[in-house]
Amino acid sequence: MKRLRKLANVLYHSLYTTRKTQQTDILLLGKLLARQNKQLPILNDLAEAEFKIFSQAGDDGIIQYLIHKVEISNKTFIEFGVENYVESNTRFLLQNDNWSGLLIDGDLRSIDYIKSDDIYYQHQLEVAHSFITAENINNLITAGGLSGEIGLLSIDIDGNDYWIWKAIQVVQPVIVVIEYNSVMGKDRAVTVPYKADFVREKEHYSHLYFGASLKALCALAEEKGYYFVGSNSYGNNAYFVKKERLGALKAVSAEEGYVMSHFRESRDKNGQQNYLSGADRYACIKGLQVYNVENNAMEIL
Repeated sequence: MKRLRKLANVLYHSLYTTRKTQQTDILLLGKLLARQNKQLPILNDLAEAEFKIFSQAGDDGIIQYLIHKVEISNKTFIEFGVENYVESNTRFLLQNDNWSGLLIDGDLRSIDYIKSDDIYYQHQLEVAHSFITAENINNLITAGGLSGEIGLLSIDIDGNDYWIWKAIQVVQPVIVVIEYNSVMGKDRAVTVPYKADFVREKEHYSHLYFGASLKALCALAEEKGYYFVGSNSYGNNAYFVKKERLGALKAVSAEEGYVMSHFRESRDKNGQQNYLSGADRYACIKGLQVYNVENNAMEIL
């Protein structure tokens, strides 16, 4: 038994060392790519700046490009819907650029995982466990010690994304990264109606009924004083910059910056993944209620 325990300890140490080495190598690669992005000229398409270290798609690269093209004095971020923070839009900012930040997630196990990660003591990182609503978001942010201008806000909660951004008053991010639902198309400014306890999986069996269209987010951005500067190549994240910080960056319209996603994450009525793509995804949620933010009225898809 002692021999087995000793072997298990050796294997654990070996795996731990290997993971540490791999992460060091990945961060080194990311640092080199970030240096390249710092030197990029003004791009017509944000996708040209993409690279992936911790982000789901190439958002790490886009963010590195943008933070070197706009003036940011307070290098602080907020990110919602981070789960265990292994995959996120801000972790590379934390580890590569030594930004500080606030993370919020509704899963207590994920919060506990983050607190057990080395990054929690190595960096200025605050975490909060809460299901996010339009009613509590400002209190959550102030309780996390943030107010006024911050560097970046990343929103990805697969539901009330539009309504949460609309509700935020206590911070003014220079850059906003927010998920849009490309299945809703590029022509209508619509979002799911606000529902404080919205959970994507429970609202419709397909898992495709969530969030807002890109045009709806662009309308909200205009209301809040932001320009839309583009999307990632996956067609799930949109980028906005405060108007007075745009500098030489190019603002684009929702129609110009829209990218249709290729995610095939739909479910059938039995809960089984059925891999719908293209227009078949829209057909699955056609007829459901949405809120048009331009005419302030309920409609159907």
